[in-house]
Amino acid sequence: MPKKKNLLTENLNKSDPGMTVWCEEQAMSFGLPELARKVRVVWNPRMQTTAGRACWPERLIEINPKLKDLSESQVWRTLKHEFAHLLAFERCGRRQIDPHGVEWQKACCELGIPGESARHSLPLKGRRIKRKYVYVCPSCFSDVKRVRPMKRAVACYSCCKKYNGGNYHEKFRLIKNVL
Repeated sequence: MPKKKNLLTENLNKSDPGMTVWCEEQAMSFGLPELARKVRVVWNPRMQTTAGRACWPERLIEINPKLKDLSESQVWRTLKHEFAHLLAFERCGRRQIDPHGVEWQKACCELGIPGESARHSLPLKGRRIKRKYVYVCPSCFSDVKRVRPMKRAVACYSCCKKYNGGNYHEKFRLIKNVL
């Protein structure tokens, strides 16, 4: 008996042919045949707050289908934003780069979206999660709020940076605050 495919998995695996072809053509024009061969664009119905996501080295771009309700220009701007990530990572190979650093900014300029912001201001549903775990630094008394409890020893970054050259020191270990 053949397995039934989950509708969500089926949608995630369906690429958008028009946008995928555009990405392939762009990759070839930049002399990146491996990117052109592997790039794929899919609509991800699970996305809620983010407009898109680029996954490298998978060379996959996921786009929020809610963008279709906003405007076609926003869909293409998001595609270019995410493709710029793949372009920057592909050019740099294994070298670590900042996701929205100079390599990405250069790629954005080449794709016709100079001055692109790292964040969007689209009217997508926001997500608020209550941070019910609070930790306090015994030195500066600053607090750190978390959704989940910390599983290992963590120190106040500011104090470690200021007094211990950025290295961990037990003296600045965060203490769980009981509310």
